Amino acid sequence: MFKLSARSEANLVGVHPDLVRVVRRAIEITDIDFMVGEGVRTLERQKQLYAQGKSKTLNSRHIPGKDGYGKAVDLWVLKNGQVTWETKYYVQLAKHVLKAAKELGVDIRWGGDWNQNGDWRDEKFFDGPHFELSTRRYP
Repeated sequence: MFKLSARSEANLVGVHPDLVRVVRRAIEITDIDFMVGEGVRTLERQKQLYAQGKSKTLNSRHIPGKDGYGKAVDLWVLKNGQVTWETKYYVQLAKHVLKAAKELGVDIRWGGDWNQNGDWRDEKFFDGPHFELSTRRYP
Protein backbone atom coordinates (compact mmCIF):
# COMPACT_ATOMS: atom_id res chain seq x y z
CA MET A 1 0.00 0.00 0.00
CA PHE A 2 1.22 3.47 -0.91
CA LYS A 3 0.74 6.81 0.78
CA LEU A 4 0.98 10.42 -0.31
CA SER A 5 4.23 12.20 0.44
CA ALA A 6 4.43 15.53 2.25
CA ARG A 7 5.15 17.14 -1.14
CA SER A 8 1.98 15.60 -2.61
CA GLU A 9 -0.09 16.76 0.36
CA ALA A 10 1.35 20.27 -0.05
CA ASN A 11 0.37 20.19 -3.74
CA LEU A 12 -3.23 19.47 -2.69
CA VAL A 13 -3.52 22.73 -0.75
CA GLY A 14 -6.22 24.83 -2.39
CA VAL A 15 -7.67 21.91 -4.38
CA HIS A 16 -11.40 21.32 -3.97
CA PRO A 17 -12.01 18.98 -0.98
CA ASP A 18 -13.97 16.46 -3.09
CA LEU A 19 -11.03 16.01 -5.46
CA VAL A 20 -8.64 15.76 -2.51
CA ARG A 21 -10.80 12.94 -1.13
CA VAL A 22 -10.60 11.14 -4.48
CA VAL A 23 -6.82 11.42 -4.64
CA ARG A 24 -6.41 10.19 -1.06
CA ARG A 25 -8.74 7.27 -1.68
CA ALA A 26 -7.00 6.40 -4.96
CA ILE A 27 -3.60 6.09 -3.25
CA GLU A 28 -5.18 3.66 -0.78
CA ILE A 29 -6.59 1.34 -3.45
CA THR A 30 -4.05 1.55 -6.26
CA ASP A 31 -1.25 -0.87 -7.06
CA ILE A 32 0.59 1.95 -8.86
CA ASP A 33 2.54 4.51 -6.85
CA PHE A 34 1.96 8.15 -7.76
CA MET A 35 2.51 11.65 -6.53
CA VAL A 36 0.53 14.86 -6.89
CA GLY A 37 2.69 16.73 -9.38
CA GLU A 38 0.51 19.81 -9.59
CA GLY A 39 -2.68 21.02 -7.99
CA VAL A 40 -3.48 24.72 -7.96
CA ARG A 41 -1.83 26.73 -10.71
CA THR A 42 -1.43 30.44 -11.37
CA LEU A 43 -2.48 31.96 -14.67
CA GLU A 44 1.19 32.69 -15.34
CA ARG A 45 2.08 29.01 -14.94
CA GLN A 46 -0.84 28.05 -17.19
CA LYS A 47 0.36 30.46 -19.88
CA GLN A 48 3.80 28.85 -19.68
CA LEU A 49 2.38 25.34 -20.14
CA TYR A 50 0.16 26.54 -22.97
CA ALA A 51 3.13 28.11 -24.76
CA GLN A 52 5.03 24.82 -24.41
CA GLY A 53 2.12 22.87 -25.92
CA LYS A 54 1.56 20.96 -22.67
CA SER A 55 -1.91 22.43 -22.31
CA LYS A 56 -4.56 23.32 -24.86
CA THR A 57 -6.31 26.00 -22.81
CA LEU A 58 -5.69 29.07 -20.71
CA ASN A 59 -9.00 28.42 -18.93
CA SER A 60 -7.57 25.62 -16.82
CA ARG A 61 -9.41 23.91 -13.98
CA HIS A 62 -6.11 24.10 -12.04
CA ILE A 63 -6.65 27.86 -11.64
CA PRO A 64 -8.86 28.58 -8.62
CA GLY A 65 -12.45 29.41 -9.47
CA LYS A 66 -14.84 31.88 -7.87
CA ASP A 67 -15.13 29.57 -4.87
CA GLY A 68 -11.36 29.79 -4.34
CA TYR A 69 -10.63 26.15 -5.18
CA GLY A 70 -8.63 24.56 -7.96
CA LYS A 71 -10.60 21.74 -9.53
CA ALA A 72 -7.82 19.73 -11.19
CA VAL A 73 -4.72 17.76 -10.29
CA ASP A 74 -1.93 16.18 -12.24
CA LEU A 75 -0.91 12.81 -10.81
CA TRP A 76 2.53 11.58 -11.83
CA VAL A 77 3.19 7.83 -11.83
CA LEU A 78 6.27 6.70 -9.93
CA LYS A 79 8.29 3.63 -10.93
CA ASN A 80 11.15 2.84 -8.56
CA GLY A 81 10.76 6.31 -7.06
CA GLN A 82 11.11 8.11 -10.41
CA VAL A 83 8.40 9.80 -12.48
CA THR A 84 7.54 7.90 -15.65
CA TRP A 85 5.55 9.23 -18.60
CA GLU A 86 4.70 5.84 -20.15
CA THR A 87 1.09 5.90 -21.28
CA LYS A 88 0.31 2.37 -20.09
CA TYR A 89 0.86 3.36 -16.45
CA TYR A 90 -1.48 6.36 -16.72
CA VAL A 91 -4.18 4.19 -18.26
CA GLN A 92 -3.83 1.81 -15.30
CA LEU A 93 -3.78 4.63 -12.75
CA ALA A 94 -6.90 6.19 -14.27
CA LYS A 95 -8.87 3.01 -13.53
CA HIS A 96 -8.06 3.36 -9.84
CA VAL A 97 -8.74 7.10 -9.68
CA LEU A 98 -12.05 6.74 -11.52
CA LYS A 99 -12.99 3.85 -9.22
CA ALA A 100 -12.21 5.99 -6.16
CA ALA A 101 -14.31 8.84 -7.55
CA LYS A 102 -17.24 6.54 -8.24
CA GLU A 103 -16.98 5.01 -4.77
CA LEU A 104 -17.09 8.50 -3.23
CA GLY A 105 -19.81 9.83 -5.54
CA VAL A 106 -17.54 12.49 -7.06
CA ASP A 107 -18.00 13.29 -10.74
CA ILE A 108 -14.58 13.61 -12.42
CA ARG A 109 -13.09 13.58 -15.90
CA TRP A 110 -9.74 12.13 -16.90
CA GLY A 111 -7.47 13.95 -19.36
CA GLY A 112 -6.77 10.68 -21.11
CA ASP A 113 -10.43 10.33 -22.08
CA TRP A 114 -11.79 13.84 -22.54
CA ASN A 115 -14.94 12.69 -24.33
CA GLN A 116 -15.57 10.09 -21.59
CA ASN A 117 -16.39 7.30 -24.01
CA GLY A 118 -14.13 4.78 -22.26
CA ASP A 119 -11.52 4.74 -25.06
CA TRP A 120 -8.36 6.75 -24.47
CA ARG A 121 -7.00 5.86 -27.92
CA ASP A 122 -9.35 8.23 -29.76
CA GLU A 123 -8.16 11.40 -28.05
CA LYS A 124 -6.33 14.08 -30.04
CA PHE A 125 -4.68 15.42 -26.88
CA PHE A 126 -3.82 12.72 -24.34
CA ASP A 127 -3.15 14.24 -20.90
CA GLY A 128 -2.80 11.07 -18.85
CA PRO A 129 -1.77 12.68 -15.56
CA HIS A 130 -4.73 15.10 -15.52
CA PHE A 131 -7.91 14.61 -13.48
CA GLU A 132 -10.53 17.28 -12.96
CA LEU A 133 -13.90 17.73 -11.33
CA SER A 134 -16.78 17.69 -13.80
CA THR A 135 -18.09 21.06 -14.87
CA ARG A 136 -21.60 19.60 -14.57
CA ARG A 137 -21.39 19.42 -10.78
CA TYR A 138 -18.48 21.71 -10.09
CA PRO A 139 -18.73 24.91 -12.19
